[in-house]
Amino acid sequence: MRSANLLQAVLNEDWQNGGFGIYVHWPFCAAKCPYCDFNSHVQEIIEEKQWVTAYLSELDRLFQTIGPRPLKTVFFGGGTPSLMSPDLVDQILSKIFSLWPRSNDLEVSLEANPTSVEAGRFKGYQQAGVNRISLGVQALNDADLKRLGRLHSVKEAHLAFDISRSTFNRISFDLIYARQNQTLSDWRFELQQALSMAVDHVSLYQLTIEQGTAFGNRYAVGKLSGLPNEDIGADLFEATQDICSKFGFAAYEISNHAKPGAECQHNMVYWRYGDYAGIGPGAHGRLTINGQRHATAAFRNPSDWLEAVGKGCGDKVNEPLLAKDQAAEYLVMGLRINDGIDRARYNALSGRDLDPDKIADLLDQGLISVSNNAISASQRGRPVLNHIIRELAG
Repeated sequence: MRSANLLQAVLNEDWQNGGFGIYVHWPFCAAKCPYCDFNSHVQEIIEEKQWVTAYLSELDRLFQTIGPRPLKTVFFGGGTPSLMSPDLVDQILSKIFSLWPRSNDLEVSLEANPTSVEAGRFKGYQQAGVNRISLGVQALNDADLKRLGRLHSVKEAHLAFDISRSTFNRISFDLIYARQNQTLSDWRFELQQALSMAVDHVSLYQLTIEQGTAFGNRYAVGKLSGLPNEDIGADLFEATQDICSKFGFAAYEISNHAKPGAECQHNMVYWRYGDYAGIGPGAHGRLTINGQRHATAAFRNPSDWLEAVGKGCGDKVNEPLLAKDQAAEYLVMGLRINDGIDRARYNALSGRDLDPDKIADLLDQGLISVSNNAISASQRGRPVLNHIIRELAG
């Protein structure tokens, strides 16, 4: 009984290893990109008044559910949150700040597309409490921007970056590589150009073809030509790591690079398997409620979410997670970052240690590193992370 009580106590407090953050999802975009499988919608008229009422209602409900706890991060994602008015962002943040005590180094991020960047609007976000901007640049090549369905040009991306830099100290931007007909030399040139203007953080994603997207549909009928094969993809990944390292942007996660101390703290809450609340259509969360971690997921359709919130709760799913499922999620998330996973924490969650023979085998192959009680994927192991996870979880 004493052992069971100890295990429960560990599970009750496990989220504190990663901290607590709030994700606010804005589901609207000016246009739907052909590669995007996020929960985003194009809608001509948006009644912000009903949206602010819904967001504030959900935040009140969340506070009643989990109570006070230190708030580490807030992240406005989407969709295109830079389509939100500064007043809407201000009302949401004012509510959040009135409910939860803030950490001294609170990070408040907002995603923006270059086409919706305006100096006055950005100043309004800054005054509301946003202190970090993430720009969806995606490419520094006009032909590829058009192919990716982006509405901005390279010139507009540079202008948006300049406006962001004049307002915020912390700026990140996204680029997609392994694009159609992109050569290794093309990507090297583009990445070096991007890093020469970057402030402290970049997110670099290989293009993936997702089912249900416009690209997915074209790919299924053989009409998406010029995609790199596996070997070229591996070369592009290696070049990305090498160039970023030379520019001082360390890879602290598989697709994210930052200067020391500039890591995205909201994403670190995810990867360190902390608690995060998902507010808004389709938003997911992991929340410890009365000592039990729950998986939550909101209604995806904006109209359905608004209706559900009007009835008292925007969540479609709220289910307790078994300890073994928490351990599996911790393994998947934790191995993405340089810190890796803590072996004792995994043991506490799962009730068993990782197989020492499999650890030894992965070490012999040079796919993982072991330091004290931490296990992390090596540089060689990162491209085959799914294989490592399968081996350790088995």
